[in-house]
Amino acid sequence: MEKLRIIFMGTPEFAVGILDTILKNNYNVVGVITAADKPAGRGQKIKYSAVKEYALANNLTLLQPTNLKDESFLAELKALNANLQIVVAFRMLPKVVWEMPEFGTFNLHASLLPNYRGAAPINWAIINGETKTGVTTFFIDDKIDTGAMILNSEIAIEPEENAGQLHDRLMVLGSETVIDTLKVIESGNVKTTIQEDNAEIKTAYKLNKENCKIDWTKSGAEINNLIRGLSPYPASWCFLKDKEEEQTIKIYEAKLLSDTHSHEAGSLICSKKEIKIAVHDGYIQILSLQLPGKKRMQVTELLNGITFSESAKVY
Repeated sequence: MEKLRIIFMGTPEFAVGILDTILKNNYNVVGVITAADKPAGRGQKIKYSAVKEYALANNLTLLQPTNLKDESFLAELKALNANLQIVVAFRMLPKVVWEMPEFGTFNLHASLLPNYRGAAPINWAIINGETKTGVTTFFIDDKIDTGAMILNSEIAIEPEENAGQLHDRLMVLGSETVIDTLKVIESGNVKTTIQEDNAEIKTAYKLNKENCKIDWTKSGAEINNLIRGLSPYPASWCFLKDKEEEQTIKIYEAKLLSDTHSHEAGSLICSKKEIKIAVHDGYIQILSLQLPGKKRMQVTELLNGITFSESAKVY
């Protein structure tokens, strides 16, 4: 079999870990495709993607198309003469792109497909209280995350693990699985498994303000899983009302306390060192949070400079 000539497509930090592993295993990456630069933050300064930063630092050929069907981009892509494309956290590709290389285009997805197809598989696995997840490589087709699977690898989700911690472990697992997939492709003996759809498949919906809001009428376990699954980014949130003042807070870290009580769900129970929020089957002890215009801080730090009334509540 001829030597692999790889084009890598990706954008965030998760993709950087995979690309780095590919290069360290001495594979020939002839080009990198990433998102176009865009302004970000309050100053609206131009921000490079994590993959672009890595590509520039490692002198890799870089393309940043805004339109994946543009004739000039397709000509540049073809000129790189790749025979395999790898996609990690990029965007949906048109058929003219994914069918271009001789050995196809495969994607690394951070779930055990067919479960958690979509934009936020790491977050939703935790939010939904899963005890295991993993990564899957599959050949891209004309739908999202539905192609024929090549390899998958499984990992346990730790009881107190948050999305950031799981992200980092899946990046390592994903790197190993991508290398194993490359070895299978090099061997010329790729055996795929077709994904089977059924009514039980869970979806990794795109995160938005609505599905990141905490519903304090839910069980303590569900609330705690939401907080873990959205930490450190984009973070769960809710309204905090104390006396006549209402503000939006983000909660990054909490602990579930099973207990019986007579407090209304959403009530704050505060001492000099801790904040607990009543739920119908116990309490959510808040460990770190962020108030509007403030930095994220530990509750012990917050309580040094602020007190809440007995009527304070969240919703």
